[in-house]
Amino acid sequence: MSSRTPRLELLWWEGCPSTDEALALLREEAASLELDPSAIEVREIATDDAADRERFVGSPTIRIDGADVQPPGGTPAGLTCRVYRLRDGRVSPVPDRADIRAAIEATLEGGAR
Repeated sequence: MSSRTPRLELLWWEGCPSTDEALALLREEAASLELDPSAIEVREIATDDAADRERFVGSPTIRIDGADVQPPGGTPAGLTCRVYRLRDGRVSPVPDRADIRAAIEATLEGGAR
């Protein structure tokens, strides 16, 4: 694995009830990979302009080195709650833990996802 520390971000919107759960998942996965959970950048997206600028497709959004852990496809930017598809096919308000871990590991290994 690389010694470089990836940039871990959680972007959120005030109306999202899933922010705390998503942040807890990201912190747990960061810590399990010996990364500092306190280094996670938590940023509120408060306006439609900011959502457009950040390509923010809903809350919570987790990015590793700028790449979304579950790329949203053609979803438009906006202040909304986000829906994720878990690996077992279920719908969830937070990304699959395995997707978070895989995104961090891929970045640590220096590979593209």
